[in-house]
Order: sequence, then structure tokens, then C-alpha cells
Amino acid sequence: MFKSIITLLTCAAAAATLTFSTPAQATPLVSAPVFSMLAPELEGQVNLNTATAEQLELLPGIGPSMAKKIIDYRAAKPFAEPLQVVRIKGIGRKTFEKLKPLISVKGENTLREVSKDETEAKKM
Repeated sequence: MFKSIITLLTCAAAAATLTFSTPAQATPLVSAPVFSMLAPELEGQVNLNTATAEQLELLPGIGPSMAKKIIDYRAAKPFAEPLQVVRIKGIGRKTFEKLKPLISVKGENTLREVSKDETEAKKM
């Protein structure tokens, strides 16, 4: 019973803090630089019709099983345009929007991770 009361009071105090603090006073739980450290910065494009599983796995949201689905799909019918990737179960509009600048259906596979040194050099 005592533990429940303490938990309830803690939640109420947290809710009151969030409710009454102005946006200028509120501090974000996770800052933007932390998110940038989680996902590598990518440069170039990957051709959906010729990429290997390893190259496809560089794409955000694409793991080994999704890369296999892409390869299986293109074996049956090559992609005519990048939007066709949404026909694969598990890739919806949101995922496509993340992939859009990184995928193509023609040309070479030039997608690569940009090192931190290169990223910092671009900023200067």
C-alpha cells in the first residue's frame, strides 16, 4: 500500500512539473545530438535492382529479413521506380519517405556511411 502511494505521488509530481513548466523551462529528455549519434550519416544512393543484401542493410529501417524481401521481389519483377518498394510487406509510406533520397532503380550503388571526421569537415 505504501509503495502504491509513493508511486502515485511521484507520478503526480512529474505530471505537475510537466504541466506547469513553460516550453522555455522544459528540458528535453534526449537532446538532438544524441539522436545523430545513433544513426550513421549516409551519402549516395543504392540501386534497388542491383544492390547486395549488405548494401540494402545500410538503409534506415532495413535489416537482413527486409533486404531478403527486396531481393526476392526484384528477382520476380525488377523495380521500375523507387515508389514500388512500398509493395513489399513491412515497408510503408513512412519508411519510404526515409528511404526516398537514398534509393534509385538505375545507376551504380554509391551508398556509404560518412565518417564523423568527414561530417565535421563539411560543417566547417
